[in-house]
Amino acid sequence: MTDNELVPEEPTEGELATTDDDAAEVVDRDAKSAPADRSTEGPFDATEASPARPYVDLGGLKILPREGLHLRLEVEEGTNRVVAVGLDYAGSTLQVQAFAAPRSTGLWHEIREQIEDQILKQGGKSTAQLGPFGPELVAGVPATAPDGSQGMRVARFIGVDGPRWLLRGVIAGEAIQNPTAKAAVEELFRSVVVVRGTQPMPPRDLIPLSIPKTAASGGAAPAAG
Repeated sequence: MTDNELVPEEPTEGELATTDDDAAEVVDRDAKSAPADRSTEGPFDATEASPARPYVDLGGLKILPREGLHLRLEVEEGTNRVVAVGLDYAGSTLQVQAFAAPRSTGLWHEIREQIEDQILKQGGKSTAQLGPFGPELVAGVPATAPDGSQGMRVARFIGVDGPRWLLRGVIAGEAIQNPTAKAAVEELFRSVVVVRGTQPMPPRDLIPLSIPKTAASGGAAPAAG
């Protein structure tokens, strides 16, 4: 879990043990998971986004600049392929990735289960809950701080199924507990635009990202806003 917050002690009940009973109900793993107002409030498909807004174009994703937002591109070692976008905002981090998905079915229910399984195998803890985007996870894995102390690295995993894509977000930092930061980061996630394109892609493949022309060499994009 990249860029997640290191918590010195065990997560509190508010972090990992607040579970909505509805989140534990059996769901259709092939059903799409998205807010009812997704097409008007986001996250947006490229066909739904306003052409008048000044987005930072990253190929498969477009990010809306705002005051205090810093944008980073996360690059895969060896291939130099851009695999994720990191957004630092409101004392928090939001990592976003977009994946190709089938036209009529969703991926988030299945992928969420796989994320939870990986966390538990690492000796971590995971709690399912219902959030503004639908079912999500709040999870923590054992981690060592720079000073050698042991703690839990806590993150919130969210996902939205759109038209032929899945947008996944990983939230850490102040937005885990601070209501103001939480609302700000959720609105940031809502503003993301996914550019799926028309080319055939196998489900689960990362939708290609690119470095903006204004970005410095080495894969780091300038601060947005």
